[in-house]
Amino acid sequence: MTHVEDELSSQPECWIRAAREAEVHRAALPAAGERVAIVGCGTSFFMAQAAAVLREESGQGETDAFAASEFPAGRSYDRVVALTRSGTTTEVLELLGRLRGHTRTTAVTADPHTPVMESADDVVVLDFADERSVVQTRFATTALTLFRAHLGLHSDAVVGDARTALDTPLPEELVGCAQFTFLGRGWTVGLANEAGLKMREASLAWTEAYPAMEYRHGPISITTHGTATWMLGEAPEGLAEQVRRTGGLWVDGGLDPLAELVRAQRLAVAVAAARGLDPDQPRHLTRSVILSD
Repeated sequence: MTHVEDELSSQPECWIRAAREAEVHRAALPAAGERVAIVGCGTSFFMAQAAAVLREESGQGETDAFAASEFPAGRSYDRVVALTRSGTTTEVLELLGRLRGHTRTTAVTADPHTPVMESADDVVVLDFADERSVVQTRFATTALTLFRAHLGLHSDAVVGDARTALDTPLPEELVGCAQFTFLGRGWTVGLANEAGLKMREASLAWTEAYPAMEYRHGPISITTHGTATWMLGEAPEGLAEQVRRTGGLWVDGGLDPLAELVRAQRLAVAVAAARGLDPDQPRHLTRSVILSD
């Protein structure tokens, strides 16, 4: 078993622990009414997108998401939350340094022995969800589970769906597809972006991701026999039928969307295996992007 397989399989247990510890970290996480930005790089940016929408939709306050390198200079927030598994990502550390003394910051990380511990005002350490694999799986979903629990949006049913996602075989024809498109709505747009990234990282697959209602505005033109379109969350009316008429494979995400992301992680590993690739050794990637001067 690869590291990434072992780590993605442990997600239900990680989510249970994160939900249990959400109350412990209440003071470090955004309070109701705060104007908040959530930042990250790569996978963490996509989790930031999902968390930001969830927080706004739950009525907790205005919340934006940015890649750490694209944070808007001069914009005012009550708190900036940085997601960083490694705690060493250059763009995140530089942003936290610029914000020090001006904006309250929180870092959510997996490693308590890294520079981010001194860079943020508050730190949440999810070391039980740390990973050996370059390809992120459980840290990302555990960090998002922490936010969902903090917002009162986590339940035992989510964990049950994650176990179902791990135990249920993937559709046989899915692994052989030549192209994959992931769709989301609202908070699941970030999950769709992350599913596409997992496929590219682990299996070098041709993948795209879009808000579901945008799919008809051009991207559907690539859909045909041998392509797959995977919906994370509730699909817009009529879209499944329209995709099927193209000859493409429609995958209906019937589980909690975060559990559907677990299924997509499994698909990435399965496609990598079918193509003779090692998902623990993704091409041109490292665990953390650390830029030299």
